Amino acid sequence: MANKETKNETNKFQAIISHAKEYGFIFQSSEIYDGLSAVYDYGPWGSELKKNIRDYWWKSMTRMHDNIVGIDAAIFMHPTTWKASGHVDGFSDPMIDNKDSKKRYRVDHLIEGYADTLDKDAAEALLARMNQLLAADDLDGLKQLILDEKITCSVSGTSNWTDVRQFNLMFSTQLGSVSEEASEIYLRPETAQGIFVNFLNVQKTARMKIPFGIAQVGKAFRNEIVARQFIFRMREFEQMEMQFFIRPGTEEEWYAYWKEERMNWHLSLGFSPDKYRFHDHDKLAFYAKAAVDIEFEFPFGFKEVEGIHSRTDHDLSQHQKFSKKKLQYFDTEINQNYVPYVIETSIGLDRTVLMVLSEAYAEEDIPKEDGTKDSRVVLRIPPRVAPIKLAVLPLTKKDGLPEIARDLIKECREDFYCFYEEKDAIGKRYRRMDALGTPYCVTIDYQTKEDQTVTIRDRDSMTQERIPLDKVKEWVSLRIR
Repeated sequence: MANKETKNETNKFQAIISHAKEYGFIFQSSEIYDGLSAVYDYGPWGSELKKNIRDYWWKSMTRMHDNIVGIDAAIFMHPTTWKASGHVDGFSDPMIDNKDSKKRYRVDHLIEGYADTLDKDAAEALLARMNQLLAADDLDGLKQLILDEKITCSVSGTSNWTDVRQFNLMFSTQLGSVSEEASEIYLRPETAQGIFVNFLNVQKTARMKIPFGIAQVGKAFRNEIVARQFIFRMREFEQMEMQFFIRPGTEEEWYAYWKEERMNWHLSLGFSPDKYRFHDHDKLAFYAKAAVDIEFEFPFGFKEVEGIHSRTDHDLSQHQKFSKKKLQYFDTEINQNYVPYVIETSIGLDRTVLMVLSEAYAEEDIPKEDGTKDSRVVLRIPPRVAPIKLAVLPLTKKDGLPEIARDLIKECREDFYCFYEEKDAIGKRYRRMDALGTPYCVTIDYQTKEDQTVTIRDRDSMTQERIPLDKVKEWVSLRIR
């Protein structure tokens, strides 16, 4: 039964990937040149979905809090930034090479892939052992575990492995117009450091008092050797992060607060609480007091979509040390200078897009009046983040119906995204809108000309009702909040 369920979930995931391409959500980057591994482009509806999720997060973090403001820091930063943050010396993953195929694997991915072939108890025991070895940085032990389990390379089929080594994940490039004069810099592997180095700039110019937060959405880059699972793990990705600066000694209460607050944000999308879980880190960074992941049940299992971390004063203290500039806050309530502690919330935007698509995708059989069945593919995307909010569909291309439809779109388009379509039978158009995740469709028909009413259809229930034409904008607006 377990293998059957796994196969069904794998099939579903492949169906989601195919659907994302066919309907203009996500394309392989540079596809006409056979693509670029682990890099993807967002199509018309994928970019709208991504923007809507980004905007919903941004609004919830900044506009809905009195003490959080946003910034947009540059991707390029002074190279010493990454020395101070520890990325130059410590931002690496354990890798292993197969000597026969020359293929390189990230060790945890190699072992996890093998665990997927085992029964549940054996897989859990194997992964628990792996996590212990990772937590202890026992590279020799990891190799021995791979040998003991007789894990083979998917290409060569052999177990002829090298030793496990650490591999730095940062992309480097040159800054300067002449190569001899250029200096090596890095594409940022995370967006957090842009917040930390701007701590005082933001605190002073925005006149913020602790506790306060700085939010940012931006691209980050990691040279993942084994990037997989579609847009779940990519080399170029987007993060939505907030660093919350607090008085030392208050970190436990703020950590608990943001842990609950961020889970509530996920649940506000409308998905079942059963799809989420907290997972405390087995291995903490030396500077961290606590760290937890919010995991979501994708078709390929529970995986991290967001992390909440209690980072103490490590980041600001390191930048203060390396820059020789004071990064302190004077707290008038206690008449004291200190380097603030930080609670971090960090969510992957691309992973959230995949989370939404994974939960929204469904293939359904629909009973017909004659006793037969029809079928449809539907994306039950939460209306507040759906790419298209309303499809306006004139029943025919003549008799003034298209003009009424376009006037309605003009009325609504400043408030939400509308889509116009007049081709094909109305049933086929409904099916296309279902596949795009459009929550509501309005049909303009001949009765509209008589009494100024329209038929509005709900995507999920497929029920229809008649409402006044001049109430459509209000009706939809109430349901997409």
